[in-house]
Amino acid sequence: METRRWTNPHQPQTLQIAVFLLYASAVLEVIFPGGVYTGLASRVGGGSLLWLACVVALAAGAFGIANEKKWGYNLAVAVTGLGVLELVLVLGADGIDNIFAPSFWLYALFPAVRFALLVHPMSREHQRIWFS
Repeated sequence: METRRWTNPHQPQTLQIAVFLLYASAVLEVIFPGGVYTGLASRVGGGSLLWLACVVALAAGAFGIANEKKWGYNLAVAVTGLGVLELVLVLGADGIDNIFAPSFWLYALFPAVRFALLVHPMSREHQRIWFS
């Protein structure tokens, strides 16, 4: 009998925290559109199809990781990578002034930490061995 999980306590700590942050980002993006998740869709705003796809991708990626599915890990890395890409584009477009703004650091916190946790060697190794 196959079970479905929202979290998986048998995974490394890096993946567990990444799953919690993915779920939290999806929920907070629904509550505060454009505020927490920094994917390219945040510029479009809440209610658009691209925004909805990013929110669903965050939650689906977390659910896939918790159930040890490669598609979930790949989806989570992709959607989080879009957030990191946007941070790089914002820094390139607006210059170095953004680095010293506290709002930028709060804006960058979730995607940067999620991405670091997902691509951590412990997470990648566990995914490579155990995910189907």
